[in-house]
Amino acid sequence: MALNVAEVAPETVRQAPTRRRRAGGPGARRPVLAHTFLVLLVLYFALPLWWLVVGSTKNINGLFAGSGGPLWFDDEFHLFDNVAQLFTQGGGLYWRWLGNSFLYAFSGGIGATVLSILAGYGFAKYRFRGRNLLFAAVLGSVMVPMTALVIPTFMLLAQMELTNTIWAVILPSLLSPFGVYLMRVYTQEAVPDELLDAARVDGAGDLRTFFNVALPLLRPAIVTVLLLSTVATWNNYFLPLAVLSDTRLLPVTVGLGQWQAQSQSGAAGSQLWNLVVTGALISIIPLIISFLSLQKYWQGGLSLGSLK
Repeated sequence: MALNVAEVAPETVRQAPTRRRRAGGPGARRPVLAHTFLVLLVLYFALPLWWLVVGSTKNINGLFAGSGGPLWFDDEFHLFDNVAQLFTQGGGLYWRWLGNSFLYAFSGGIGATVLSILAGYGFAKYRFRGRNLLFAAVLGSVMVPMTALVIPTFMLLAQMELTNTIWAVILPSLLSPFGVYLMRVYTQEAVPDELLDAARVDGAGDLRTFFNVALPLLRPAIVTVLLLSTVATWNNYFLPLAVLSDTRLLPVTVGLGQWQAQSQSGAAGSQLWNLVVTGALISIIPLIISFLSLQKYWQGGLSLGSLK
């Protein structure tokens, strides 16, 4: 027993300074700094959401001169009153705007995802003349801001007599260059060429190989593109503002912007600040539900891509 202690003791003595250095050295401060930075990021992103939740429980006087301050609740709770007034204002106009946002986001998200899948799979698994040039054009379009394309898009839609229609918002939303790029990169890594060759050897055609072999492997990337496309269409503000003039066709983002402008100008003595804040809170609830319900597929796709 003494021999074993003697043999182990030198190792313990040699390892002790190393442990002390790890506990008090520069490396020990890195997790603290990283955690502090992450906490600051959480506060930075969560603070506006907290203000939105608090502000939706106040009336107009509470928003500007409340006793609880901008980041805390007042003595009076007006959330349900604000919601009731929100859905009855202008004959239930908010319901119409919310339905329009669902229509634009659902149509644009589904359409952009389908086109991204087909284009990304084609770029990744087929060899054709001009493939690299076309893909370079797609990557170049990713760097062009969408606001720079609004005026040319408006001119094109005006020539086709599609302005002030739902197609003026849906058709431009079907194009997602970033979705095409993401699907191509993911398809190259997640769908081996040997697997496709084995399916063709077994007698499967291109369509059957795509739907039965490749498409199930692309589910994480499909969910990711669907989420990004849907959120981008839902949050789109400048395009509907430029191509729509009918109030009943506006999405909720532009509709709330009109109420905000009306409140700032004081037109007809109307102040709708409490409705703008409450409407903004309700408008983000579908996005939160979508992310939470599809989170496992999205995270699985990101982790699989990193491992590949």
